[in-house]
Amino acid sequence: MPCKVIIGSKDGKAWRCEIDPEVVSGKQVGDTLEGVAIHAGLAGYSLLVTGGSDSSGFPLKSDVEGIGLKRVLLSKGWGMQDSHQGIRRRKTVRGKQLSATLAQLNMQVTKTGATPLATVFADQNKPAEAPAPKVAVASVA
Repeated sequence: MPCKVIIGSKDGKAWRCEIDPEVVSGKQVGDTLEGVAIHAGLAGYSLLVTGGSDSSGFPLKSDVEGIGLKRVLLSKGWGMQDSHQGIRRRKTVRGKQLSATLAQLNMQVTKTGATPLATVFADQNKPAEAPAPKVAVASVA
C-alpha cells in the first residue's frame, strides 16, 4: 500500500506524492533525508521528517521510542480539547521509527534544490478555473 508524502515548503504551500513505505523504513521522526529518495525530481533537496500517521490513523510521536503502538499520558497536544487545568488523558500513539504500516508522512524542506517545487509537481496547486457563465434560454409558449 503506497504511503502519501506531504512536503511543506517555506512559502506556505504543500506538495504531495506517493512512495513505497519500505523506502523510508528504519528512519525516524527528526531525521533528514535526501529528496531523490522520495521523488526523482527532488535532486538537491533535503527533507526533514516532521511526523505522520499509520494506516489506522494513529500519529507518530517524536518522543516515543520504537515502531509499535504505545498508550501515553498526555496533558496537552493532539486530541486534548479539554481546556481545564491539570487534565491528563491516556492516548494511543505510534513510536517515532518509520515502518511499513505508514500511511502518511509529513516532511519539511530544509535545503532547496535547483528545480522549484512548482515545476517538479506541476499538476498541483494550480489556481481554480472560473466556471463558464450560465446562459438563460427563453422558452416559447
